[in-house]
Amino acid sequence: MSPTLVGIIGIIALFTLIFFRMPVGFLMALIGFVGFGYIVNFDAALNLLAKDFVSVFGSYSLTVIPLFVFMGQLAFHSGISSRLFDAAYKFIGHRPGGLAIATIGACAGFSAICGSTNATAATMAAATLPEMKRYNYKPELATGVVAAGGSLGILIPPSVIFIVYGIMTGQSIGKLFLAGVFPGILLTVLFIMSIVIWTRLRPDLGPPGPRATLKEKIASLSGLVEMIIIFVLVMGGLFGGMFTPTEAGAIGAFTTLVVAIAKKHLTWDGFVGALFETTRISCMILIIVAGATVFGHFLAISRIPYDIANWISSFQLPPAVIMGFIIAVYFVGGCFIDSLALIMLTIPIFYPVVLEFGYDPIWFGVIIVLITQIGVITPPVGVNVYVVSGVARDVPLTVIFKGVIPMLIALIITTFLLIPFPQIALFLPGLMR
Repeated sequence: MSPTLVGIIGIIALFTLIFFRMPVGFLMALIGFVGFGYIVNFDAALNLLAKDFVSVFGSYSLTVIPLFVFMGQLAFHSGISSRLFDAAYKFIGHRPGGLAIATIGACAGFSAICGSTNATAATMAAATLPEMKRYNYKPELATGVVAAGGSLGILIPPSVIFIVYGIMTGQSIGKLFLAGVFPGILLTVLFIMSIVIWTRLRPDLGPPGPRATLKEKIASLSGLVEMIIIFVLVMGGLFGGMFTPTEAGAIGAFTTLVVAIAKKHLTWDGFVGALFETTRISCMILIIVAGATVFGHFLAISRIPYDIANWISSFQLPPAVIMGFIIAVYFVGGCFIDSLALIMLTIPIFYPVVLEFGYDPIWFGVIIVLITQIGVITPPVGVNVYVVSGVARDVPLTVIFKGVIPMLIALIITTFLLIPFPQIALFLPGLMR
């Protein structure tokens, strides 16, 4: 068989086995190893397997992942998410749909110090769903807003997806972080507009809560201070070129720990829980990265990425049509495959095509994050929906999926706005030194 045919068989086998819920990281490593061994020889494949796993687990640049994950876990276990929601609730909770809007605001704030969509969804579900239930919010609005708001965790920096994309493509992680700021703000605003329109059409979805006094509003602002300090320190240092992304992760985690201890919001059990979850999540991500590295080397020698780029170029289609095709692949794939795994699988294939047609790789990184955000709230995988369902056990999955539809429209609008107006994502990175 030709190397290209072996590569095609490997891709088909990978996607087939993924549907049987096999661990994606180990699966990519296994198929990459077998495919590389068949094309070259199995001694070379053994060397490749060992070299790739050692290089990934010993990579200094990848230490940024556990550092940012640890920062997010410390923020969760010290109750920052609850205080963010309380502050937003005091200011707008008295309006129709106000608690849902406050939830989106708290999700955006927590995303700025978390970096994980699942962690954001789980954290905000635990903090906000009981409150919305207490004020008679309909389940579809309450759960749909939390599931969609949690997706902000991979767009608003720091984002684990941006980190992995930056390492795979050699792009600046700092610029990718900055590229996510304005799209994240735009998406947050569109989420809020969706809630406002939805509750105007159906006032029974989100009845207004009690109005807070001016004193209560001012007192609640103290819950924002720690989040602002951490975000400004991390992003300001990156923007100003004072430290690298890895140093930013270390400083962010250390600052979050100091703030949590100083305010006596972090218990010993909470600290141990943060360490445990950081280890679990980081190992999962690194296994996927290592497996994808092996699989990427297999794809490289199969020449599939280059054959696809040449094949597409031969049609002489407009670049916009090519990008539309790539976006469609991510949209469909995101409905079936975990966002991180999807990006790791497809970047070796589509990244050369994107560069060939002259698209900005930083902009492309934001686009695929937006598309995979759609995947985390759409069936059949819809991982955020399942996370929220795990907290709201009395709400059927169909109700939650129904609740994310207005939020899904906001995500699609944001994606399509970035195509003709790439400066929404590229303005801030263009200012970076």
